[in-house]
Amino acid sequence: MILLQDATIVTAEKVGKGSILICEDKIKEVWWAESEDYSFRVDMLKSKHPEAQVHDLTGKHVIAGGIDAHVHFRDPGLTHKADMATESRAAAAGGVTTVFDMPNTKPATTQAVHIAEKLALAKERSVVNMGFHIGATNENAAQIAALVKNGDAETGVKPSDIAGVKVFMGSSTGNMLVDAESTLAELFSISEKPVLVHCEDEEIIRRNTEKAVETYGDEIPFSEHENIRSRMACIRSSIKALELAIKYNTRLTLCHISTKEEIEMVRAAKLNNPAIVAETSCNYLWFSNEDYAILGSKVKCNPSVKTPADRQALRTALSEGLIDTIGSDHAPHLLSEKDAPYTKAPSGLPSIQQTLPVLLTIAQQEEIPLEKIASVFSEKAAEIYELNRGKIQAGWQADLVVFDYGKEFTVKAEDQKSKCGWSPYEGQTLKGVIEAVYINGKQVNL
Repeated sequence: MILLQDATIVTAEKVGKGSILICEDKIKEVWWAESEDYSFRVDMLKSKHPEAQVHDLTGKHVIAGGIDAHVHFRDPGLTHKADMATESRAAAAGGVTTVFDMPNTKPATTQAVHIAEKLALAKERSVVNMGFHIGATNENAAQIAALVKNGDAETGVKPSDIAGVKVFMGSSTGNMLVDAESTLAELFSISEKPVLVHCEDEEIIRRNTEKAVETYGDEIPFSEHENIRSRMACIRSSIKALELAIKYNTRLTLCHISTKEEIEMVRAAKLNNPAIVAETSCNYLWFSNEDYAILGSKVKCNPSVKTPADRQALRTALSEGLIDTIGSDHAPHLLSEKDAPYTKAPSGLPSIQQTLPVLLTIAQQEEIPLEKIASVFSEKAAEIYELNRGKIQAGWQADLVVFDYGKEFTVKAEDQKSKCGWSPYEGQTLKGVIEAVYINGKQVNL
């Protein structure tokens, strides 16, 4: 039994002083200081249970552990970059207590057997709660539709073992580019699970790449990434995804939104299909095309980071509540891999350890209420994925993060838990030092 006493509790509904009682793996009680019998209840608990661990959190904040539905932990097949053990520790250090891994592994997670293998690995290696999306191809839509309804008897995979269906409407690892119209219709007709879509138009990207090679040869500057993976590539693909989601009433998640146009498109589309979810990454809330000059390949990700105006539009959407969830798109690569010419340097940033501090820093900069941060960090994702975690409420799993909102820290490479050992946020000063993380009622060694 653990009592987190006199903390500032942050939820999507309110921020206020209170205490949280943890019994085994669940939140037993939440007492708010505004209640008349608050002191009596806390004192009575300590009197009846002198064995309880009491942590005085005066001056500290407590928020539900983050739910990140968009990570690439590289396990299996790419474990020279990262693995479930190292990346789950990076997640925990960043206050993220539940993750859903994307299918970009070797082999790609496109069948029930791959889900079963990953579940076994996670049970052995991950320190955070871990689930998995299945990847769609032009050939497996019918199998996925059956799997999310009935599971798979041969592998023992249940429908509940699959978090969502990932659809790449743009270039991707392996054979997961889905461009057949009949396949897209079948996938967008799935109602049992969220359908998460990476929206970039492959034809536009190919044409822009050819143009860049003609202009620069082998010396394409990284600043051209924004023009190659262009805003139009995002917009055209997102239009198609949103139209399909409206037509089939899909539980669509538009992943890693990077442009101001997509924000307005989502705003309109939600009027016709409220189940549409807008996801962005802290990378698009923090970086812009101005950072290519200094960071180069370290800020090369897909979709590309865009202009300061796009960044501000995303921050405004976060403040307005239009952004539903934050997916880190944590995608580690070794620096030796990143240190290559443009066409050879892989896209992707390791960032999960910075998610909560970046959100807290932006909240202060933009005067965004912490209630909005609690919503995008965990509570909305808990609703989307129908989880009994991600919210500070009696009966829910005790996944909690204690942080000091008054303290700042500088991101350093030597502090990164990710196997790749670096962060694009290195040198940045962020708010919110994470002091303790509880996962299923147990404190994690950070």
